[in-house]
Amino acid sequence: MRFHIVRSEPHLRRWSVILLLVLGLLQGCSGKFSSGGGGGDDDSMPPPPPPPFTGKTGTILFATQVPAAGFNFVTSAFGNHSGSIESAPRGGDLMIRYPDGTLRNLTREAGFGMTGMQGANAIAVREPAVHWDGNKAVFAMVVGAPDAFEHNKYVWQIYEVTGIAAGETVKITKVANQPADFNNLSPTYATDDRIIFSSDRPRNGEAYLHPQLDEYESAPTTTGLYSLDPVSGDLKMIEHAPSGVFSPFVDSFGRVIFTKWDHLQRDQQADAERVTPGRYGAFTYADESEAAAKTDDLNTTEVFPEPRSEADPNADPNVSGHRFNEFFPWEVNQDGSREETLNHFGRHEMGGTYLEGSFLDDRNLVATISLSTHKNRYEMNGDGGMFNIREDAKNPGVYYATNAHEFGTAAGGALVKFAGGPSVNPDDIEILAVTNKQSALLPDDPSGAPQSTGHYRNALPMSDGLLVAVHTTVVGPTKNLGTRAKPDLNYKYRLTVLKQEGDFFKASATLTAGIDASVSWYDPDVLVTYSGQLWELDPVEVAPRTRPAARLPELEAPEQSIFTATGVDPQVLIAWLKQNDLALIISRNTTARDRADKQQPYNLRVPGGAETIATDGKVYDISFFQIYQGDALRGYGGVGSPSRGRRLLARPIHGPEIAAPPTGGPVGSVALGLDGSMAAFVPARRALSWQTVSPTGAAVVRERNWISFAPGEIRTCAVCHGVNTTDQMGRPVATNPPEALRSLLTTWAAAHP
Repeated sequence: MRFHIVRSEPHLRRWSVILLLVLGLLQGCSGKFSSGGGGGDDDSMPPPPPPPFTGKTGTILFATQVPAAGFNFVTSAFGNHSGSIESAPRGGDLMIRYPDGTLRNLTREAGFGMTGMQGANAIAVREPAVHWDGNKAVFAMVVGAPDAFEHNKYVWQIYEVTGIAAGETVKITKVANQPADFNNLSPTYATDDRIIFSSDRPRNGEAYLHPQLDEYESAPTTTGLYSLDPVSGDLKMIEHAPSGVFSPFVDSFGRVIFTKWDHLQRDQQADAERVTPGRYGAFTYADESEAAAKTDDLNTTEVFPEPRSEADPNADPNVSGHRFNEFFPWEVNQDGSREETLNHFGRHEMGGTYLEGSFLDDRNLVATISLSTHKNRYEMNGDGGMFNIREDAKNPGVYYATNAHEFGTAAGGALVKFAGGPSVNPDDIEILAVTNKQSALLPDDPSGAPQSTGHYRNALPMSDGLLVAVHTTVVGPTKNLGTRAKPDLNYKYRLTVLKQEGDFFKASATLTAGIDASVSWYDPDVLVTYSGQLWELDPVEVAPRTRPAARLPELEAPEQSIFTATGVDPQVLIAWLKQNDLALIISRNTTARDRADKQQPYNLRVPGGAETIATDGKVYDISFFQIYQGDALRGYGGVGSPSRGRRLLARPIHGPEIAAPPTGGPVGSVALGLDGSMAAFVPARRALSWQTVSPTGAAVVRERNWISFAPGEIRTCAVCHGVNTTDQMGRPVATNPPEALRSLLTTWAAAHP
């Protein structure tokens, strides 16, 4: 039997990345424009781009960008949402290319943007998305540039462009009723013409909580996905993410597909604070209120998940340290219901995260996954994942993505594809290499191999069968070959047509002759001048598409039978849940787990009830299901002079309609039914995670993703880690009517006659 390690330890490798980034900064005198160094003769000029394309393509809408790369820049894999001039240099535009090769600068025609010294009308543009009818588009734009030494606030806002057909008069209008003081980006049209977008607006809209800080470097991040009706102004959060979400779009099945960063681990800045007090000034707020009490005690304020390392005084010597990092494809319904990794395709099938067996004294628990349990053989990077996911216009349910590292390549890497329509079982999903797998920074990767053809991003599989992507011929990391005042990045990202040669596709022809600009700006203490070609990014095809129906949640038969038996009308309960901003989550048998998961305990039993004993060895009793929510509680800068923003920490679920824990159960828990089932009311529109717990309150099976639910949602996960094909004992998905739901509904009905 063959096995694979889920991934090598990403954080040890990340220090190599960071060291290379620092060396690149020093070697190139590149200031804020460098994001890497090393990896060959970086001071030489890159190979020339492919020749111009001479055929015909469909109409393509895209953005140009003054070349910029580095940590938290507009072209970064994550944390790319800042509208500051340092993160998003002005001078790019919204462009359109017609089938005959003609280019139009839509923003300039509409009166936005400028050449030369960038001032009040300066812009940067990103991520257009075309309407279902193919006659208009939404995109994000930031307007304005500072004078010397100014630190003005600039935010990305959503705009709509019409008149994009050849010969029409273009018009660009700011979308009404969007959050005005926050960065709104990655807009896309919902099937009912609402606009779905990512934003750094705090979950509850409170400005004092801005910015939300991610779980890795405690850097500003987006908070989740929002849905806006521009006419009525109705705004609602449909997904809450502690570390950020990226590039949503609605696929041909009505699902919102996006990349989410899960970094659900304890605060590494707080870990460093224990070694060097005062390094970050980490402290903890008592609650999410503005005037909450503060404490600088770092040893009792983090309660979930388990510690990252043995250096944490709370570490259990029998429990593996927990370090977690995923950039995976996710899906959610347009109303915010049924969030999960795409088709429940996750780390066991695609790699991407390193996890030891959770308990060191259990010989059944391992860090390997049997390859016999799934078809996929292409593993995601341990320090990156899938970005810029797009559906094939000719083949619904086939998705293209960039497999990129977190740092050093301006979100470029290798292109991959996979068939992931809603009916495809995760065990049957195969990630296929479209271009040869590239890498640039990490020492154990074959950077610069002869077959390398550069870095790719923004794959665009078009309705005429052509595959278009953004490409640079450079194999190594991004580097500034110039200076801070006169940057000259080695990457030359251009729109290209790809053709297959042997096993892989490679860039064959550029779609433009190059788009030049000469611009200057203050960043703000240095006058920066750039003259040269702009990067060509974020292409989308301008063509009508069939508008799919929005997917709606469904109540499955086992749960419906319990509603019927207890006399509770599901619609009445749903109305109550919405009124109280709650959801109902259900599991039928928490003792059953997917056959591939050997990293968590799988010999499980409820005392006196259901059990799944798959092999000899240690058996774990579980009695409770404990649920945690992400609260904005961690601050930095010291209790006397807090910096702006908060990082989320896990706390047991709480709220006026959250039930007290059962007798003997830990805070935030519910009792398991004798059939292994679970049912609980939980906060909606807030990131949640959970674990099963022993009769004595000790964590047993530790689920480690953040999930959010829609108000009024009734969500069933038949088992925890859902079964793809069979569980550890060869059984199919559980179909028992969950007794825990019967108990919950009976209690609720008595209190709400």
